[in-house]
Amino acid sequence: MVSTALATTLARRNIHYGWVVVGATFLTMLVTAGAMGAPGVLIKPLQEEFGWTTSSISSALAVRLVLFGMMGPFAAAFMNNFGVRKVVVFALALVAIGFIGSLFMTKLWHLLVLWGLIIGFGTGLTAVVLGATISNRWFTKHRGLVIGMLSASSATGQLVFLPIMAALTQTYGWRSAVYLVCGMIVVAAIAVLALMRDHPADLYLPLVGEVHITPVSGKPNDSLGKMLLSPITILREVSTSSTFWILFSTFFICGLSTNGLIQTHFVTLCGDFGIMPIEASGFLAIIGICDFIGTICSGWLSDRFDNRWLLFWYYGLRGLSLLFLPFTDFGFYGLTMFSIFYGLDWVATIPPTVRLAADRFGREKAGLVFGWIFAAHQLGAATAAYGAGLSRTELQSYLPAFFIAGGFCILAAILCITLSKVARTGPAAAVAH
Repeated sequence: MVSTALATTLARRNIHYGWVVVGATFLTMLVTAGAMGAPGVLIKPLQEEFGWTTSSISSALAVRLVLFGMMGPFAAAFMNNFGVRKVVVFALALVAIGFIGSLFMTKLWHLLVLWGLIIGFGTGLTAVVLGATISNRWFTKHRGLVIGMLSASSATGQLVFLPIMAALTQTYGWRSAVYLVCGMIVVAAIAVLALMRDHPADLYLPLVGEVHITPVSGKPNDSLGKMLLSPITILREVSTSSTFWILFSTFFICGLSTNGLIQTHFVTLCGDFGIMPIEASGFLAIIGICDFIGTICSGWLSDRFDNRWLLFWYYGLRGLSLLFLPFTDFGFYGLTMFSIFYGLDWVATIPPTVRLAADRFGREKAGLVFGWIFAAHQLGAATAAYGAGLSRTELQSYLPAFFIAGGFCILAAILCITLSKVARTGPAAAVAH
């Protein structure tokens, strides 16, 4: 296999193959995140072609976001049972089917099935839980940095492709953006098939940061029913922990103030103030670039500092930026300041949250536990996606949604510092657990 030959070549240069797996995962999460972000520039074209209201389109997008999140714990179970590579290729195929089918849709329920159910299910299998699984399986050292890199790819992919998609949509129609997404999916699928391996032991390698090879405990022989129940079992186990519910609640607010609000409605919001889609998407690209920097730095910081206080600052600063946005008058300089400040904090919350979950509940359960926490993120995103669309339809303005999201971020900051010190990362936590 390509991976075996490449691993041997890299080993001669003292480079661990885990970084190649990170690269393939990075590309996959970048592409599927771009697919998740595509509807953000397609709301108006769909309104113009089919006459659907903002709230009607938002309801389909809300379903997509719910599934994107709720698949998290089950995606971890699927990866444990079937292997990462098989699950990722299947997920990419589903997303491609959803987008290809949308080229022929004519009814609102078509949008609900294709963009809500099929794409939501497919992208949910390759969400941030995939990054958490890869970082825990392949890395002991640099784990926070890796989850920061992969989280950055997921969030950045939702934003950096938008200017290209907006330009294609404006010049050639919204279907041209769909063709672009499908092409990116094919590239990602080829990379996964050629380079992805499920465990370091598959290539006779130790984890990064370890000396001895950790043997794979064998493929689970669970029945389908038992496999599907495993996330429920884990949820029952952790549901008595206040740490879990604080992380669950704050990640709900994280989704409320990012994906569902900015990713879904920012382009349309700017349009209400006379800003063209390509220009508005440019500001989203700035957010994406700053997010890439901010999230990687957050991963580095999460390996070294108290993750509770990192989350306090991240949520607090994000809340202030959202409260600031309505007062920018949507001019160039005001939006640029918002894009930089907000972008540095877009998903910087993920590395500290993953570290806290892994330290509190153990590396073996971390994927499934974080899957449930991420589900809360997407429930919050779905709430914002529908709620902001409803606000614009009923109140003729998105701005109330931004004030509400900013206020909730301040609440999340306060909740984070109430986390027990037992959940802190580092040697103390290792002893405690």
